[in-house]
Amino acid sequence: MWRSLASNMLTVLIAVLFLLGGLILWGKSQYTAEGPLETAICLRVERGSNMARVSGDLETQGAVTSGTLFRLGARYSEKTGQLKAGSFLVEPGASMEQIVAEITHSGASTCGTEIVYRVGVTRTQTVVRELDPASSKFEEIADFILGEDEVPAAYTETRQDSDTRYRIALAEGVTSWQVTEALKAMDVLAGETGERPAEGLLAPDSYEVTPGTGRAAVLAEMQERQQLRINAAWEGRSAEAAVATPEEMLILASIIEKETGVPEERGMVASVFTNRLNRGMRLQTDPTVIYGVTKGEGTLGRGLRQSELRKATPWNTYVIEGLPPTPIANPGMASLEAAVNPQASDYVFFVADGTGGHAFAETLEEHNRNVAKWRAIEAEQQQSN
Repeated sequence: MWRSLASNMLTVLIAVLFLLGGLILWGKSQYTAEGPLETAICLRVERGSNMARVSGDLETQGAVTSGTLFRLGARYSEKTGQLKAGSFLVEPGASMEQIVAEITHSGASTCGTEIVYRVGVTRTQTVVRELDPASSKFEEIADFILGEDEVPAAYTETRQDSDTRYRIALAEGVTSWQVTEALKAMDVLAGETGERPAEGLLAPDSYEVTPGTGRAAVLAEMQERQQLRINAAWEGRSAEAAVATPEEMLILASIIEKETGVPEERGMVASVFTNRLNRGMRLQTDPTVIYGVTKGEGTLGRGLRQSELRKATPWNTYVIEGLPPTPIANPGMASLEAAVNPQASDYVFFVADGTGGHAFAETLEEHNRNVAKWRAIEAEQQQSN
């Protein structure tokens, strides 16, 4: 009898083990399989939350078929204790495994609300916007000029949310003074800016920051990125480049940046300055004169006076030969590349054409005709205003 009982128990045990093994395999397949979500959602994980609460939210929103299986999978993969607070984009069809990886990886929010500080040549625009998971497009909630407009309530409220993302976007052509002054006004940052970086050594780009990030640290990252770009552009220079050193490339690139209104013309603008340098002609470009007046500390806010065009300053290229001693702004990568890879042309003149671009010319006679056309457009615009 005992032998029969033992045999039956062994049979039952084997059956249970087979069932358990099958259950584990089924659970693993469910954990890694495509999920039921049809439309993307933004999952918000509050600070101090746990996997039980998160799995419940996911189940309620139809992102997982089983909250229990989700929790077991997270525990089995030893990620339960790695849950991060933030807002996370859950894509349609995301598996439980993918969702667990998303909410336990870095803690950087991938959806929800963000505040963007857009540092431009004339002002710093602050935008509060929220990502719509369904369309993957941002919807603006608030928009104001930092340091000028009244701070909207939406900005203040968003600043208090722990999962808000922050980004600083530098436009091409801003000066180092404009950047440091903008950073000083951003309440999301901390600490002093330190010594103002030399002109031209900050990379126009987008920078992710978090509350309390040091201003000096942000500037250091901007300088590091720009140096990498300078090195790359200089490495890729062509034989047609008129500059002899990376420092000269940076100076010329800053002038190209300030003179380029239409991105497609950048190579042609570069060719004009390259041709003038190769022929020993003065560059005669207004932005350098303006920099001699302002030193990059703000905008001129008016037209240049004849006395300023004639006044000798280290940056006045109507007076000096060759390049000025320093850059006049922080150029982007495209202008750095254009400075050492100019488009082939015989142009040595250009003037505004009324469309935002320029009319280029090889001779002074042709240039004077283009100038006359521009003066007529100016006069017509003034009459209409």
